[in-house]
Formats: sequence, C-alpha cells, structure tokens
Amino acid sequence: MRKGIKKQFWLSEKDAADLKRKAQRCGVTETSVIRQLLHGYEPREKPDERFYEAMREMYAIGNNLNQLTAKAHKLGFIDTPMLRELSRAFARFQLKIEQNFLLPVKTQTKKETNQ
Repeated sequence: MRKGIKKQFWLSEKDAADLKRKAQRCGVTETSVIRQLLHGYEPREKPDERFYEAMREMYAIGNNLNQLTAKAHKLGFIDTPMLRELSRAFARFQLKIEQNFLLPVKTQTKKETNQ
C-alpha cells in the first residue's frame, strides 16, 4: 500500500498525550494507531514478559516436534494419528497465544450495532 497523501490535523494536549501513550503501550507508531482505528480495530498493548515466555515455550515445543518427526522418518515408522493431533494441538496453542496477545480487537461501530 502506497502512502502518498499527507494529512495534518490539530489535537488538544490531552488527545496528543493519549495518542502518544497508546502508541508507546502498543509498541507502534502514532500513525499506525490511527490507521488501525480507521479500519475499525482497537490496537492492543504490547504484551508483557509472560507472553514472551509463552512464546519461548511454544518455539521449544515446535522444535521438539520437528526433531521427533525427523527421527520417526529416519527410523521408518511414525504414529501418524498421534503426530497429527500433536501438530493440531500446537497450532491451536499458537493461535490462542496470537489471539490473546497480538491481534487487534475489532471494534463495533454504531452502524454495525444498529444492523
């Protein structure tokens, strides 16, 4: 997406401080906060250390899963149903982490509420 149109506008000191604070909490630029709001999303705050610890665990689990898969292929046998379920559980865990910590939340506009 090419961003070739410049917009300038004035904010009160309080609104400017709120925008700056929200951008810092989310770990993005003020422009990014405005764009997300324009598209109907409420930006989420940057996750705390618990999120990053969970992500490290997830990557370790994924690495172990990959090693298990490689070993099973090398030995010539694999418990396909168990491996498939483990892969699905891992994918669900990853999606849950993303939904709880990363993805912006869709906000309802008045127009959507009245329909």
